[in-house]
Amino acid sequence: MVATVLERMMSYFGPDVRRINHALKVYALAGCIGRRENLSAPELLGLELAAILHDIGIKEAERKYQSSRGAYQEQEGPPVARTLLAGLPLDRDLLARILFLIGNHHSYQKIDGSDFQILVEADFLVNIFEDQLSVNMVESVCSKYFRTATGTSLLQRMFLPEASGEHSRALPPNEP
Repeated sequence: MVATVLERMMSYFGPDVRRINHALKVYALAGCIGRRENLSAPELLGLELAAILHDIGIKEAERKYQSSRGAYQEQEGPPVARTLLAGLPLDRDLLARILFLIGNHHSYQKIDGSDFQILVEADFLVNIFEDQLSVNMVESVCSKYFRTATGTSLLQRMFLPEASGEHSRALPPNEP
């Protein structure tokens, strides 16, 4: 199912390789963090599908509003995602959760579960690099938005190794 959604996302974005690569990176990091944080199989599947499609509303946002603002992505993403997920054997509650995550992934005050927290952290990890945030901004993002041990460790190892001493620490133990 994940492979199907990956293919559908890539077809939807077409030649927009930058957006495809962003989605692939968020998907990979979300899956890594989700596994390290021991999400259940259904939670992990929902997280991975939401990560693949988290920015899927950006094309419609730009078409309708000439803007890629997060609020517009959140508004336009769920209908596009619903179309891309059509015909897949998804439980109704899981589909609703995926659409909720896509429709709120820039609304940090709405974080209500580990899957949502991990999606936000994975997206930040990719955006920090893509937007070339300063060390001060990275530190601020870390303190304000990162809550999982794995996400925090990855952020420190990737972007703050000298300041944090994380370069010598291992990730939390993996699930059995």
